[in-house]
Amino acid sequence: MSTVVETESVTPQAKRRGRWIDNWEPEDPSFWETTGKKVARKNLIFSILAENLGFTVWSLMSIVVVSLGSVGFSFSVGQTFWLLIVPNLVGAVLRIPYTFAVPKFGGRAWTTISAALLLIPCTMLAIAVADPSTPYWFFLLTSAAMGFGGGNFSSSMANISFFYPEGKKGLALGLNAAGGNLGVAMVQLVVPIIISLGTGINLAYAALFWMPFVVIASACAWFLMDSLTQAKPDGSSYKKAMSNKHTWVMSFLYIGTFGSFIGFSFAFPSLIKLSFVEYKSFVALAFLGALIGSVSRPFGGWLSDRFGGARITMAVFLGLAVGTVGLLISIETRSFALFFSAFIALFVLAGVGNGSTYRMIPAIFAAQSDDVRSAKRQAAAVVGIAGAIGAFGGVLVNLVFKFSLEGSKTLAPALTAFLVFYGLCMATTWWFYMRRRVFARRPSLAYAGV
Repeated sequence: MSTVVETESVTPQAKRRGRWIDNWEPEDPSFWETTGKKVARKNLIFSILAENLGFTVWSLMSIVVVSLGSVGFSFSVGQTFWLLIVPNLVGAVLRIPYTFAVPKFGGRAWTTISAALLLIPCTMLAIAVADPSTPYWFFLLTSAAMGFGGGNFSSSMANISFFYPEGKKGLALGLNAAGGNLGVAMVQLVVPIIISLGTGINLAYAALFWMPFVVIASACAWFLMDSLTQAKPDGSSYKKAMSNKHTWVMSFLYIGTFGSFIGFSFAFPSLIKLSFVEYKSFVALAFLGALIGSVSRPFGGWLSDRFGGARITMAVFLGLAVGTVGLLISIETRSFALFFSAFIALFVLAGVGNGSTYRMIPAIFAAQSDDVRSAKRQAAAVVGIAGAIGAFGGVLVNLVFKFSLEGSKTLAPALTAFLVFYGLCMATTWWFYMRRRVFARRPSLAYAGV
């Protein structure tokens, strides 16, 4: 009898088999305070490290392409933009299988593998830029390999979501996402500095510099992270999410926010050089866009908590439209100050929109179901789906820039297309989440204040 009492009074601990944890109960307050919090925080730290490097390598070509001409490569505008489009495309495609890799291999093993894969594009880039006779197809292969970094986001977010209780997932996933996004700013800040070390421009440094950090991230993941046996995919929730129209509505809106952020991040350095040649030295400041956009993402979630995600998302798309008009004026008047300022504003708004759209998803599914657990599982599935589809926005942004610059030698057609798209996003947000009286026979979720 006494033995039973003693057993029940023991502080709950995570049962381990090597780096696998069999008993993980983050919703148990006692377990969380004594064991879970420390383990989850440790895994979050090394997840952010690996994801940050993933974004760094994913966007590496965005800053390398502006210097290719200086070391003997003469690629056309169209060829240059394909080098930006391909990593976006591969990264977006990989986000889907990467989401399911954590339950298959375990968070620890997959974080190690996905980080180690980043050595491949780094090695390929170092080889490619070493010889001016390197064929264009090899650069395309290198860009495709950089897409490995784009897939990291989905697996990293999926892995960390299993470690935290529902009430603390928001902050943890926000930190994980922002830490990853900062990799874009980091690479655009660091590369112009390191390639200028020594005599002339040494583009190989742009690849070699990150390789030791990749090795460190892989080693930390293998020796310090954990895998959860309970980290299993919820297939039924994905099926339900796929059949829900709001999954696709929010994915469309996320193309407008995250697609703008990642697409502009990849293109901004090249657009400065191509549109304002006399100000090409300002390419070194292109990192400010991605930096400010990354930092503003959590602010979007905070604003949404206060005023509602739909309202903030509507304001974001209105702001993106106004900022795009500012860019059109800057192109017409040849004002670099307005061009740069308008782009920075677009980055801020896209970052806020990333946070507000993610905040809308759980509110939408909670409003549709009385089953709280089912709503949370479906919302988690939608986050993964929208994250993958939203990444395709980066592909579309750079395709539009490519066709615009090739066809008319100006950004005006591309910016006009973006203006129309942001108008569609505003209309979509209003119709599904803000409309109250118009077409009452087709009800919206405005009543829920999502």
